[in-house]
Amino acid sequence: MIFRIAMIVAFALMAGCSGDSQEAQKRAEAREYYRTTNTIIPASDEIITFPALPMPDDSRPASNPDRNAYFGDLHVHTTLSFDASAFGTTASPADAYRYAQGEAIKHPGGFEVQMAQPLDFYAVTDHAVMLGLINEAEDTSTSVSQYDFAKPYHNMNESVGGGLLDLAKRSKVFSNFVSDVVASLLNGTINDGVVNDALKSGWIQTVEAANEAYKPGTFTTFAGYEFTSSTDEREALHRNVIFRGAERLPAQPFSRFNSMNPEGLWDWMDALRKQDIESLAIPHNSNGSNGAMFMFTDWAGNAIDQEYADQRMRNEPLVEITQVKGTSDTHPLLSRNDEWANFEIFPLRTSTRIPSNPRGSYVRNAWLRGLSMADSAAANPYKFGAIGSSDTHTGAASLQEDNYFGKIGTFDDTAEKRGSIPASFLYGTLVKLAAPEMVEVVDDQTYLDFSGYKYWGASGVAGVWAEENTREAIYDALRRKETFATSGTRIKVRFFAGYALNNAPLDSPDLVSTAYQDGTTMGGTLKADGDRQPTFFTWAVADPNTAQLQRVQIIKGWLEEGEHQEHVYDVACSDGLIVDSQTHRCPNNGARVNLNDCSITANVGAAELKSLWQDPDFIPGQEAFYYVRVLENPVCRWSTWDAIRAGETPRSDLSATIQERAWSSPIWYSAADNNNNFVD
Repeated sequence: MIFRIAMIVAFALMAGCSGDSQEAQKRAEAREYYRTTNTIIPASDEIITFPALPMPDDSRPASNPDRNAYFGDLHVHTTLSFDASAFGTTASPADAYRYAQGEAIKHPGGFEVQMAQPLDFYAVTDHAVMLGLINEAEDTSTSVSQYDFAKPYHNMNESVGGGLLDLAKRSKVFSNFVSDVVASLLNGTINDGVVNDALKSGWIQTVEAANEAYKPGTFTTFAGYEFTSSTDEREALHRNVIFRGAERLPAQPFSRFNSMNPEGLWDWMDALRKQDIESLAIPHNSNGSNGAMFMFTDWAGNAIDQEYADQRMRNEPLVEITQVKGTSDTHPLLSRNDEWANFEIFPLRTSTRIPSNPRGSYVRNAWLRGLSMADSAAANPYKFGAIGSSDTHTGAASLQEDNYFGKIGTFDDTAEKRGSIPASFLYGTLVKLAAPEMVEVVDDQTYLDFSGYKYWGASGVAGVWAEENTREAIYDALRRKETFATSGTRIKVRFFAGYALNNAPLDSPDLVSTAYQDGTTMGGTLKADGDRQPTFFTWAVADPNTAQLQRVQIIKGWLEEGEHQEHVYDVACSDGLIVDSQTHRCPNNGARVNLNDCSITANVGAAELKSLWQDPDFIPGQEAFYYVRVLENPVCRWSTWDAIRAGETPRSDLSATIQERAWSSPIWYSAADNNNNFVD
């Protein structure tokens, strides 16, 4: 009887019943309006001032002219994001900053989570659209909670069950909240001020938490938020906006309510810059954009010109190359001769089950498209550097394969919900009957398939090279693109190019100083100098808490008779192995993973790899870019860890192992020295 009642209730909830047909029609119209209307609420031009922060004391570490590697996350959601709150997240921005510094916080699943290694910098970037509004709808003591649209959300997170009924209820919250707000705006139940007041309050809370947690020299925070836009075809065009300082800021962030066109965001950022409020935007999840992120045209369909390229690069010098919803480096269909291209690929458009076209969606392809546009129109809008970040929606980045706790709270807090172990008879039967598209059979076992969670990864991390751990130094590193990304570990990678580095001794203590003096670092442009051939210097250091390094690669992209070309060169091998001059590959170093217990081969790999390399296919004057990819020895993927701990056999359709990696920002070799860098 209990089973039958539960099934009937689950059917009713998971079918998304929303009352009478009039209510459903109202939501559908609001949803369509939201998807297709550029401006729903006019942007505010109000500026507010926050208290000046105390001056740093003299005990902070000294500035290092050769720069230090700092690791952070610039993509973090808390309970102030409407979707995170719907997922059961109650962690505040202050909680998120405590987590980043190594403290344990509570996960929506009821357990505590804690980082194995604290991070050096962190930015809470909650969705600007309706920032904090769902929290006011939940809290019955607020004036917002008294509106009809808010009543279904009262006390939503007083308890977080995590069972199917709770998930079904929360799915409705995720689906309905935006349309309920928009419908209320359209019918005049609420006005713009209701939304803007909540947004301003949430933004002030966000900035105050960042300022409170900031410890110059030790731990850096940034005021930031997410601009969450998509085309009317549900092609993701999301960006995170990071401010350099936090004393004078807009009273509320520019959101999807103000424009669905990213060019509107750039205009707003440019206007703020004229008022000495500096910021940059970082596109993410280009893999889910269906080609819309890196097009050959602007929003209106016009060919990209120099003005567009300059504005985009002025406001978007970076791109997020990896995160939990997949890696956006490259795709096997785009890089057929790259054996490592099939890495943590998420094949769907964001928050859908619709396939995403790889072309125009991946970063290496964008860098190549940039060369094409520079060749044909002298305008390159895609000369950006790379970072990683997590996109966690629990306030807590989940970065370890052996301790992965998911991204979206109570929806993926167990191995069963993540689809890494077979579903129980109860869950499998209920979901199969109520929503058959949410189950799949693999190896004669039934698994839950909630929106592609199986494709998600324990990623990623942003790396910068900066003189000190302060807002100014780290932001300036982001701005000049001296950045790198990792898939979750703390690999350090340096990358330089220059004409006077070919005889530099790799064991010299002055090597980095020499490279800065005589070369160009990652994110920069090395101007062609006649027939002179540059030398590239790579240096990678392993994370001592994960696997050792297997190899360092340089990936080159160029045009040949107008066609995109790319090549992967191994440039440094572990274990004393030598790169084959014909294949440009390191021999196999013998590193293996025991899939019975996830143990790895001992005493194989390198703690550090350095190289000086010249391109064997170099053509003087040929426009090109080069970037570094560092590969660790293989380890178990999180899904394999889940299966082994549950006494199950890992799924045959998922990669059992993973090679964690790091990517540098490129160095461009060009006849022109324009790096599209904005100079204030």
